[in-house]
Amino acid sequence: MSTKTPRKADILRPIQQTSTKYYALAAVAGLAFALFLAGWMYQLAEGLIVTGLSDWGSGGGVTWGVYIGAFIWWVGIAHGGIILSAAVRLLGMERYMPVARLAELLTIAGLSAAGFYIVVHLGRPDRMVTSIIGHYHITIHASPLVWDVTVITAYFVLTATYLALTLRYDITRLRDDLPDHFDPLYRVMTIGYTEREDEIVQRMVWWLALAIIIMAPLLLHGGVIPWLFALLPTYPTWFGGVQGPQFLTIALTSAISGVILLSYAFRWAYDWDHIITDDVFRGLLLWLGFFCLLFLWLQLQQNITGLFKAPVDVTHAAEARLFSPVYITSMSLVFLTLTYIFAQTIRPSLFSKKRAVVAGVAVLTATIMEKVLFVVEGFLHPTFDIYAATPGEYFPSLIEFSSITGTIGMVTLFFLIVSKVFPVVELHAIEHLQEAQEREEPATHD
Repeated sequence: MSTKTPRKADILRPIQQTSTKYYALAAVAGLAFALFLAGWMYQLAEGLIVTGLSDWGSGGGVTWGVYIGAFIWWVGIAHGGIILSAAVRLLGMERYMPVARLAELLTIAGLSAAGFYIVVHLGRPDRMVTSIIGHYHITIHASPLVWDVTVITAYFVLTATYLALTLRYDITRLRDDLPDHFDPLYRVMTIGYTEREDEIVQRMVWWLALAIIIMAPLLLHGGVIPWLFALLPTYPTWFGGVQGPQFLTIALTSAISGVILLSYAFRWAYDWDHIITDDVFRGLLLWLGFFCLLFLWLQLQQNITGLFKAPVDVTHAAEARLFSPVYITSMSLVFLTLTYIFAQTIRPSLFSKKRAVVAGVAVLTATIMEKVLFVVEGFLHPTFDIYAATPGEYFPSLIEFSSITGTIGMVTLFFLIVSKVFPVVELHAIEHLQEAQEREEPATHD
């Protein structure tokens, strides 16, 4: 364990220092995002026909594919991220305080990527105005998709408020060391600030955290988003009560994996081994293992009920899913990750931060594969088409594949930019680590 004392200067390092690696990563992320934007411009010019999507009907094919699968994936990462941060504050999980803000920022970035997918998948951005905003008062009563957009927007506002409240404390106390060219932004964010508000803000943040914990299973990735699929009985791969808890476990596994990757990247880049300690990674891995186990258990429930004496249409869809190479690969990645986490728990010498990163990448790869397959299989095997001689086919286009790397690049750029404006580790976390170290030192001397 590192004996270095965490200081304010540590969390200011990303703001004050810019290395060649920073510019290289920004260039790669920017290129990935630019390539996707170029593909999207081509799609706008030629129409959605340039993708692997097609009109559903007697000719087969699907109208939703990678775009909606990746949309669910990003929303899950975002929801899981803020649940992790809220749990840290609500349950007093002090070990994870150094990564709480990274989880909050991951929520903002993930929701932004998900919202971008909605615009891309509409085909024409102006439909946001002509089809959704203009008819919102009608569609909100009857469209699960509009419930989805509404809840995501509300969640974005809630998370942004949550983040802004905690930033006021940091900006005020670190203002002399922050860049002067962002002074107008800092002034706006700290309007009316006094030290008397700190206790009030802490209570407000606690209540916001409680609201988030309650909303997640009821309205967010355990409610409205799975309802978009689970309430459609003519699509046997989608229909059913298991979708809510299954979506929630996938969200949490994805978010924890994302936080592991972010934590490792910032620790490696800025020598934060005394801030984001090995114990943080060990704890995150244990939580990842727990939710991977739930994920696999819920998949087992879905497969058993779909294959054992199920209705013909459900059996047909379940068999198609079970024998898909995409599904087999996805479940194998989650199972191997769970096996590693179990093994390193029994034999701690197997733990390493790089292996934790590999586990995170494996789970993120598995979850996006599962979500895309989930969306596609629902369209390919509807109830009223079970006797078709040739089921529809779908294979993502290069533009759709580039959307995944493009939005990852977009999120990476978000973190690179934010890390130059605000501390990505809370000042409260540093103060807590200093107090903990001070308590340990007298005990060591005794």
